[in-house]
Amino acid sequence: MGGGRRPPDERQLAALAGALWCSVSDLLGRPATLREYRMARGVPRSDVALRIGMDPAAYARIEDTGVWTGNARQAEALAGMLRLPVPALIEFTGRGAELAAVLRKAATTRWQAHVTPVCALVPLPRAAVEEGLRTLHTGYQSTTAASLGWGQPASAGSRDAGRTYLEEVVEHFWQAVGA
Repeated sequence: MGGGRRPPDERQLAALAGALWCSVSDLLGRPATLREYRMARGVPRSDVALRIGMDPAAYARIEDTGVWTGNARQAEALAGMLRLPVPALIEFTGRGAELAAVLRKAATTRWQAHVTPVCALVPLPRAAVEEGLRTLHTGYQSTTAASLGWGQPASAGSRDAGRTYLEEVVEHFWQAVGA
């Protein structure tokens, strides 16, 4: 191997946490991967697989590749077991791009028509989704309209601001719903 460093494996992290009298989650800080969330909770891969009803090798591939192959029931069980925040659940189960597409439509058209599709993707109360979409729509509209005058065509600035807003639409939504 070259001069690169590899991150510690689970056993090494557990040993270090024990030596330092702290938890693995203290060492990891804010988890960024499914593996890190599982390790922060101190749960072996095999226990997660068993609890969510998945073959251990299939679950290991999910952690190793970052590609979700489970179903909605398994995703819900995973979220509960690892106490995943909703944004992390959406990211880890590969629904981020689909959510972004629906949110872009909600921001640029009638947001009310997109409540049910967003509720199907995001495990949040309908009222929270409605308020989030309303806020998203208003934010986008005010961003694009801010540089417009009566009867004037859209300026490059308003187009750029709108494009930037839509590129960050998922983050705006999470902020709006407090997730």
